[in-house]
Amino acid sequence: MTEPRWLNETEMRAWTGFLETSSLLAKLVDAQLRDAGSVTQVQYEILTRLHESPGHRSRMTELAQAMICSRSGLTYQVAQMEKAGLLRRETDPDDERGVLAVLAPAGLRVLDRTAPGHLDVVRKGFVDVLTPREVAQLAAIMDRTRAHLRDVVAVHPPRRNLRG
Repeated sequence: MTEPRWLNETEMRAWTGFLETSSLLAKLVDAQLRDAGSVTQVQYEILTRLHESPGHRSRMTELAQAMICSRSGLTYQVAQMEKAGLLRRETDPDDERGVLAVLAPAGLRVLDRTAPGHLDVVRKGFVDVLTPREVAQLAAIMDRTRAHLRDVVAVHPPRRNLRG
């Protein structure tokens, strides 16, 4: 058995700093979203992704893939948001087996209400702490690591063939 490749001091600082920063920022963002819009980070992301999609709609499978969440987890969140009137589900007119999530006017109002505070929290807690050069470097680093991980991590297990 070979010895593990232990992290050196700088690598450990980078790793633990990433984890701690991510957790602390998530707490700040979550508190702001709950206070301003009574939504979670996941729900805000769903609303944002729908808002940015053509026609304010997206196939559920594509939404789950983009958000890196399970189809069942997304279905649960969408059902809760549908009950709250923030979005609705429709059959995909191009594929009757597909389901679309569609942003509702109430969901747009939540985005309008929460976005300014959300941007303020992200800026004060993260972006404005860095120089523009550091932001550009971090963006490049995240692009590279995200692309690598999307290539090596199975985001969704394949669907089981129920026919046998």
